[in-house]
Amino acid sequence: MNIVVLMKQVPDTETERKLRSDDHTVDRDASDAVINEADEFAIEEGLLLKEAHGGEVTVLTMGPERATESIRKALSMGVDKAVHVCDPALHGACAVQTAKVLAKALGTLEWDLVVAGSEATDTRMSVIPAMLAEALGAPQLSHARKVSVQGAAVTIERQADAGYDVVRADLPAVLSVVEKINEPRYPSFKGIMAAKKKPIQTLTVADLGLSADEVGAGSATTQVVSVELAPPRQAGEVVKNAGDGGARIADFLMSKKLV
Repeated sequence: MNIVVLMKQVPDTETERKLRSDDHTVDRDASDAVINEADEFAIEEGLLLKEAHGGEVTVLTMGPERATESIRKALSMGVDKAVHVCDPALHGACAVQTAKVLAKALGTLEWDLVVAGSEATDTRMSVIPAMLAEALGAPQLSHARKVSVQGAAVTIERQADAGYDVVRADLPAVLSVVEKINEPRYPSFKGIMAAKKKPIQTLTVADLGLSADEVGAGSATTQVVSVELAPPRQAGEVVKNAGDGGARIADFLMSKKLV
């Protein structure tokens, strides 16, 4: 089974994140860069499926040259190879364009299952798996907490508010996973050394049959037009109960129209 895992390099949530002043896109040079947390669970699930059913795992990412650092980590975890879509024209690409580019990149590969994290920490949109499935004309199985493959079909337990739903689809399919699905492995020293020899294919927009004016900020479907920094947090009011604490808290909540 050929598994492709979508991976995104994002600013580390433990560091300060900023937007660029010129176009309000994410300033990726202003903070440390890491693999998107949800994507680590997707990588692990891809590796588990490979161990259970054979085949190979390919990681696919779209991002600047710096994303190679995260690709190497994925390879050191056990991924077999990588495809890196890297082109300055992609700067400022929206979700619609991203799904289109990833679909084109998948067209260069043989795949049975695409595995993705449920969301990225730098956007919190949770739309790429669905958009990608639509672009590919493939079924989508979302928010999987458990995955099993039987022959030419995949079945998941889809995380729901009250338990889970069982969802089944024929392969090829697009799958997104939640963080409860597994525990991502740490790269071993052997894996780190082996990653240096694993292939990374770099593709440009032109390689995918797209023109520069089809992607990037100039033709994006969404745009950030203005940004304001959040005001500093104001000191709160401490209520000491002198017999009227409950009434004072109720008055405060009513003043904020919370009750």
